[in-house]
Amino acid sequence: MVTESVLLHPWFIVGAIVVLVAAFAVGYLTRRGSRTPDDVRWVANASYLTELPSFRSRLALFRGGLAAAAALALVGGVAAGVLLARPVDRQTQSAELSTRDIVLCLDVSGSMVGYDAEIVDRFLELVEGFDGERIALSIWNQTSRTVFPLTDDYTLVTEQLTAARDALDFDVSSLDNGSYDPAALDRLLAFVAGTEGGDENSTSLIGDGLASCGLLFDENETERSRSIVLASDNQLIGTPIYTLAEAADFVTARNIGLIGIYSGEVTDTSAAEQKEFEDVIAAHDGLYFEASDPAAVDAIVDRIQSQQAVDLEASPETVVTDRPAAALTVLGLAFALLVVAVWRLRT
Repeated sequence: MVTESVLLHPWFIVGAIVVLVAAFAVGYLTRRGSRTPDDVRWVANASYLTELPSFRSRLALFRGGLAAAAALALVGGVAAGVLLARPVDRQTQSAELSTRDIVLCLDVSGSMVGYDAEIVDRFLELVEGFDGERIALSIWNQTSRTVFPLTDDYTLVTEQLTAARDALDFDVSSLDNGSYDPAALDRLLAFVAGTEGGDENSTSLIGDGLASCGLLFDENETERSRSIVLASDNQLIGTPIYTLAEAADFVTARNIGLIGIYSGEVTDTSAAEQKEFEDVIAAHDGLYFEASDPAAVDAIVDRIQSQQAVDLEASPETVVTDRPAAALTVLGLAFALLVVAVWRLRT
């Protein structure tokens, strides 16, 4: 960003100086000349008055006052010209747009709700490590819903992720004994709305969820680095359109990097589900983490930022900020002192 102080209409200063010089010239040329004898009232025995120290002092003070008034008028006129010329700071911002895109892809099936708040906290930590990257959030169960599309508005991203964490911070076991908070349940149902409605016997269709996340990347003709952060327990129930491996093939074929975060409860099948999840991520040159891994966030940020990003030059933007304070201060002081000087001259 380049900042320079300029005058938008500099010719006003020239105009102000010309007007001031013309005014002084007219005043000088039209001043009254030496008085003729007919205009003078003679007083006898008064010639000695001009030799008195008090008279000479007052005369010097009067002439000094006239010179000061003229100088103050000149300074005030130039300051007024500067104000008319409009002093500004002009900032030229040549923005560079980062070309890294990240889609946060979150499983919100029933078996994951108890763990999703922690996952979203990790997402919030990830956002703190980004600068200029575009981020999107997609949630899925039987079907998918885009919470927000790719954006670099980090205020919006943080607000939406915080709302997601609050909605997902729900004790699912409280539904069994009726001790749940109805307002909290309403928040959860409102947040996951749009992720259900398929086969009643299907849930956590991880392959379909991953594939739908792969479709959120736009600007296919632009050279960009693209990554999906997939969070799930891989507890598949039902028959998806894409298996996890097929969905991973689909996204990697589109040059999308894959990062997996595993979380979930321990069950009879969870060990096999976790291993499949890790193996598929590794087979596609991705990174695998457990949600509880304290090194996960830093490693994910490093992985994403290590990917080559092309800086696109955006159209330069010029911001003009008026800076009248200095000239206005000089004008005000000059006017105030001129009034004092003229008043003193009259007395």
